[in-house]
Amino acid sequence: MAFTNFIPKVWSARLLEHLDKAHVYGALVNRDYEGEIKQYGDTVHINQIGAVTIKDYTRNTDIDAPEALSNTDQTLVIDQAKYFNFQIDDIDKAQIKPELMNAATQRAAYALADTSDQYIAGLMAAGALGTVGSDASPITVTAQNAYEQLVALKVKLDEQNVPKIGRWVVVPAWYHGLLLLDSRFVANGTDKGVDVLQNGFVGRAAGFDIYMSNNVPNTSDAKYKVIGGTNFGCSFAEQIVELKAYTPEKRFADALKGLNVYGAKVVEGNALACLTANHA
Repeated sequence: MAFTNFIPKVWSARLLEHLDKAHVYGALVNRDYEGEIKQYGDTVHINQIGAVTIKDYTRNTDIDAPEALSNTDQTLVIDQAKYFNFQIDDIDKAQIKPELMNAATQRAAYALADTSDQYIAGLMAAGALGTVGSDASPITVTAQNAYEQLVALKVKLDEQNVPKIGRWVVVPAWYHGLLLLDSRFVANGTDKGVDVLQNGFVGRAAGFDIYMSNNVPNTSDAKYKVIGGTNFGCSFAEQIVELKAYTPEKRFADALKGLNVYGAKVVEGNALACLTANHA
């Protein structure tokens, strides 16, 4: 029998914990609808209430009948399904098998997270309505203008009425290096900052919490999509729907396989802005 001490709920919790730690873009989305999905192909309906009309009031005069509020229905489809499936041979000593399994599970979790992180980044880049530069005319970013380009992203969000609280931007490593040369960039140096560094947070500038990621979308090391915004912009939902330990029929080994399903949608493109940047 495979893994006599295997407890599915414990292993699932361990896997999800590692997924959360590995995400960068995945931590910058809202997960309001995550509990509503059960399997691949599920659809989540997201309703958004339209504007409310403000009218002049005249004393001793009847007000208008109440207006019927409009709503916009958007759908988040769970259309991504990724799995892992690995084994540990029985020739490995029994006493080290739990450690091997734990390490392998961590690596599987990281790989799943990295895949979904790139997926979210691509959706955000495509759905951002505020733009600075373009594929046809990317901005060449240098130490002299790196901060100014973040200000340009800030202005785009201001023009789109995006709240100033909770703004973030994700930059590639080379962009972070340029910011370190500018005194206006407040680098991560507190104890709290060190704790969250593993999730990509590196400092603050131009009203943004700045995160660094190697998953910033780009085309052959050019046209980097530096995305800024708030968590209102994109919704994401994922669920580990299968996690099973088993003994492969033709092997003296124990194996573990898991299936993760997820989907994402840019629900408010105005809450995102994208700088298309080239490295000087």
